[in-house]
Order: sequence, then structure tokens, then C-alpha cells
Amino acid sequence: MLSKKVADFTAPGTGGAFKLSEHRGRPVVLYFYPKDDTPGCTMEGAQFRDLYKKFEKAGALVVGVSRDSLKSHEKFKAKMEFPFELISDDDENLCKQFGVIKMKNMYGKQVRGIERSTFLIDRNGTLVQEWRGVKVPGHAEAVLEALKAL
Repeated sequence: MLSKKVADFTAPGTGGAFKLSEHRGRPVVLYFYPKDDTPGCTMEGAQFRDLYKKFEKAGALVVGVSRDSLKSHEKFKAKMEFPFELISDDDENLCKQFGVIKMKNMYGKQVRGIERSTFLIDRNGTLVQEWRGVKVPGHAEAVLEALKAL
């Protein structure tokens, strides 16, 4: 198990500015995804949405992060009926903080993008688990299980 304090951050989100330290006292699930409204990201968001009540019951806050604009996030959130906020990281500060920008192959070309990753931060602001290079099927359930084990 990891145990590293997460530096506080503030970023624009669909519910207004999101400041990590304002959520001390409850676990935070921060999931980074490449792009709004693409098949894998839609499926991943839908899994967190479908399990959201269980995350809430466990006291956790779920937050999605990508480099898309707030306007794009608002549309994606409304279309998918996500009960959680989406953070816009268009300056890549959060991506850098969590080390999720990678070179990836897209249709035979090298492109720089977000590696699908999830971070579980406990109620004291400590990073306790991370998942990198996430495969979507079953991922939200795995995060929920780790959360329940806290």
C-alpha cells in the first residue's frame, strides 16, 4: 500500500472550483481519462456512475479528470447523467502532478495523451492506492473494493 501525502490543488470543475483540501475527512477517487465522449471513457464513466451510490455509501467522492474544456465536460456530464464532478485540466498541472501523461500509439502515430489512471486518496489526503494503464471492464468495482478495505 502506498502512503504519500497528495499536494493540495485547485482546478476548474463542473461544480465550480474543486479544491482537494476542502474534501478532507472523506476518501476521494480521482480518475484520469483521455477524452470526453469517446467509447472507453464513456464506458468507464458509466461504470463509476452506476456504482456511485455504493461509493457514496462508503463515504467517498468520485471525480473524473481530463484535459477537455469545462464546456465539453458540462455536455459529457449532462449526456451521461454523471452524479459526480468532472475537472478540466487543460493546463496539464494535475496530469503532471500525478504523472499520467504518456506517449501512446494511435493509429500507428505516437501521440501524447493521458494514460487512463485512478488514484485513491484517503480521508487524510494520503494517496493509498493507484491504478495505471487501466483496462475499463471491472475497474470501478476494483476501486470500490479497495475503498471498502480502507
